Amino acid sequence: MSQQIRLQDHVYERIRSNKRDDESFSEAVERLIGGRSLRDLRDVFEGSEVAAMREAIDAADDRDRKAVREVADRFE
Repeated sequence: MSQQIRLQDHVYERIRSNKRDDESFSEAVERLIGGRSLRDLRDVFEGSEVAAMREAIDAADDRDRKAVREVADRFE
């Protein structure tokens, strides 16, 4: 079964410019949007696991910001 969709010109051009010669537009869109979405993982983890991951990500971000500040301070 096929469906028709309406795309803005700039979106169509982006797909067309990334489409391989041996691909249909459907194949190109499927390749370009990739596999699974992060939304597919919403039922995989429990709330406590998600909270722990968020804390780890936040801590890593804080360490990165601190490291960047230290390097920037050396150049001032």
